[in-house]
Amino acid sequence: MKRFLVIGLGNFGTTVALSLAENGHEVIAVDQDGVLVDRVGQVVARAVVGDATDIETLKRLGAEGSDAAVVSTGDDITASVLTSMALLDMKITKICVKVVSQQHARVMERLGVHQTIFPEHDTAIELAAQLTKSGLLNYDKLGADFGIQEMSVPDAWVGKTIRELNVRQKYSLTIVALHDCLTGETHPSPDPDHRLTDSETLFVAGSDNSLDHVAQIK
Repeated sequence: MKRFLVIGLGNFGTTVALSLAENGHEVIAVDQDGVLVDRVGQVVARAVVGDATDIETLKRLGAEGSDAAVVSTGDDITASVLTSMALLDMKITKICVKVVSQQHARVMERLGVHQTIFPEHDTAIELAAQLTKSGLLNYDKLGADFGIQEMSVPDAWVGKTIRELNVRQKYSLTIVALHDCLTGETHPSPDPDHRLTDSETLFVAGSDNSLDHVAQIK
């Protein structure tokens, strides 16, 4: 069980807090709105009304030693900056901040937070990728020019082994997992000698250009 700190209990923060708690982790949830705190109080380990920009308040809540913190203070950019600075001062190295603009993201990245999340922007990119790439089922952007996508096995690959396809050399991609739609099972690091079928999907990781190339294979 890990300990997570979730600051800001709007829709995004609440969903994160509840999901982490339901997966068996210890969650400390903080917001200045008592109604929002009460909404998660029966599920998370601790739900507290407090000012998370104050490092002493965070220490009293038991935030020190948390495995990660999620900062989701809505449009209050000042609060997200001050809260992140307090968390950095407490040596919490994995800090994820929900941002509301590219400028907000740049500020947080300059501070040194681990990750910024811009839900509307990220969702739009994923939707555009799904609409434009044939055979693409899901796409997750992991960096400026890197992602992981789930795709149907192209007809040209059915019956061939992963070793025979040699996608790492041909396409600069890595097949990180295989999902069997018939059994519902997902196999990480699949057997290179497994012969692909048309009832399977592949999770492949690589640069956006490489992913775009392989998604066009029929």
